[in-house]
Amino acid sequence: MGLLLFNNAPTCTISTQFFPTKSTHVTANSFPSFSHFHVSFPSSGQKVGLRRRARVRTYGIKCSAKVDYVKGSAVVNEKSVSVILLAGGKGKRMGASMPKQYLPLLGQPIALYSLYTFSRMIEVKEIVVVCDPSYKDIFEEAKDKINVDLKFTLPGKERQDSVYSGLQAVDLNSELVCIHDSARPLVRSGDVEKVLKDGWLIGAAVLGVPVKATIKEANSDSYVVKTLDRKTLWEMQTPQVIKPELLRKGFELVHSETGLHAGLAQNRLGHGFFLQRGLSLNPDRPMDSSSPNYLLTIFF
Repeated sequence: MGLLLFNNAPTCTISTQFFPTKSTHVTANSFPSFSHFHVSFPSSGQKVGLRRRARVRTYGIKCSAKVDYVKGSAVVNEKSVSVILLAGGKGKRMGASMPKQYLPLLGQPIALYSLYTFSRMIEVKEIVVVCDPSYKDIFEEAKDKINVDLKFTLPGKERQDSVYSGLQAVDLNSELVCIHDSARPLVRSGDVEKVLKDGWLIGAAVLGVPVKATIKEANSDSYVVKTLDRKTLWEMQTPQVIKPELLRKGFELVHSETGLHAGLAQNRLGHGFFLQRGLSLNPDRPMDSSSPNYLLTIFF
């Protein structure tokens, strides 16, 4: 496991028997998790990574940074997050008569489950729904059941075009943008809170799950070249959380270079997405639908 490095963050002073010196500086962005963070010694530039076994130690902390950086639930401010709910996909893999996000699960369109989940979170100020106008009424009918602003914008040709369309409607005062695929109904508020916190502290974060299947790399003739190490592979999920200024800079780079993907643009800017582990079930294929039906009876 590599060290997580945070730049331009408030600093704290820590005094503890664990460290070889009496006073050590650590970035406040590393809190509140003590499982693994970056420590720098001003005298030598030495770096130390603390792992989970260090939790048994007793720490005395004197911090000069704002308390919001240290509190677990207070890291992300109330009404500071804009959600971009992507609902313009065609759902071709399902082979259904309509996009999968509008198929019914327990008598309710799939897209509404995540809409309600986000609307109940105190951090969320607005939800920007990116959808075809012919499905707008599904969300309009839910307005009376939610306590956040609801906006609409049109989808683009590709996913990143839809994200950009949603970004144009985001409140300029929002501190975080949370991008979610509406075809994923099983997103849990607890997981969202974790990835929101990661996004606020680090700049960009995303839910994902470690790959379980064996993945092969093949050549253009369909011959296996090598087996990829699945210990380093993750299946990406949503939401993706990012600070709006980083997302805008990423799209500026995308629009200036033909063929550049938005996700790669963030890496080019030095702000890759931090991975937060999520849940592995979602209705991507017809055979999967029974599992979400069962789980929805538990979650909702």
